[in-house]
Amino acid sequence: MSWRISARDHGTFCVSCHTAVPYALARANLATALGDSAAGPERRLLQDVRTRVRLWSETAPYYTDQDSGRGKSEQARGTEAVLNALILAFDDSRGRHLTADSRAAFANMWALQHHDGDDAGAWSWLDFDLAPWEVADAKYYGAALAALAVGVAPDDYRTTPQIQHQFALLCDYLARNYPTQSLHHRLLLLWAANRLPGILSAEQRGSLIEEVLHAQNADGGWSVSKLALTAANRDELLRDAASDGYATGLATLALERTTMPATSAAVERGLSWLARNQRGHLGLWMRGKERFWVAHSLNTRRNPWSNVGRFMADAATGYAVLALTEAPPSTQSARR
Repeated sequence: MSWRISARDHGTFCVSCHTAVPYALARANLATALGDSAAGPERRLLQDVRTRVRLWSETAPYYTDQDSGRGKSEQARGTEAVLNALILAFDDSRGRHLTADSRAAFANMWALQHHDGDDAGAWSWLDFDLAPWEVADAKYYGAALAALAVGVAPDDYRTTPQIQHQFALLCDYLARNYPTQSLHHRLLLLWAANRLPGILSAEQRGSLIEEVLHAQNADGGWSVSKLALTAANRDELLRDAASDGYATGLATLALERTTMPATSAAVERGLSWLARNQRGHLGLWMRGKERFWVAHSLNTRRNPWSNVGRFMADAATGYAVLALTEAPPSTQSARR
């Protein structure tokens, strides 16, 4: 929030897939689990999102064509519209009612949805050639997040008559492009499908769950490089078969609400891995030894103690917290 590089106009800051989004989703769960109120940074993040929604026509995109290259203004707007709706819908789900700001965020999101061409049903999405969130195929990841936002929104938002055409376009896009997606992107869709029954066919859901179970490592965790690897990118991404906090958190979270009997043991093993691996980089940081979860960049080797080097750890920690706090009561021993 105070990082100069993230500063934007009207006193706002950039909301990122790697840090701000997982923090916004996970911190609300921690407030419930710990019996405390919303943290100061959480309130400030939510207020930043609301400010940009209210000033949507006045604020500049996070990135512009002039500063960041052709197409970046459109990509930034599409990405922000989806993330704003997701964050506010999750926050509203705690209060059980959809606020005016959230309805405005959804309106902004639907207004930028593509209505024709190969991308009909999806949104322009930031592409900085940074896997897994900011690459050309990540528009599918963004569409899955949009579906998740609709699924978590209270007041039965998904049945609102005014959005049925756009929602049908979204569902069609997700189904049409499903076969070519990485396991990482399809895991986001499985998470969304837990909130939106029917967005995956029974056959797709069963096959996807089997694929996720097959990708689990012997130690109970998952590897983000294994989740993100496709025939198209196998020569571009760094590979690391070791389990990490981001992949394990995401996979465990997506499996927790499934009903197939085979998933129970996998979820318990995933939660056990998370419980054993909250250990940071095994060194000291600004405030002493920090107990976060670790994942590594798929794009380049980074100093894990640097600001940018900790982005993957931000995501790993957010999704690990989500998996641990959303776990069913029957897995309590695994969480310990």
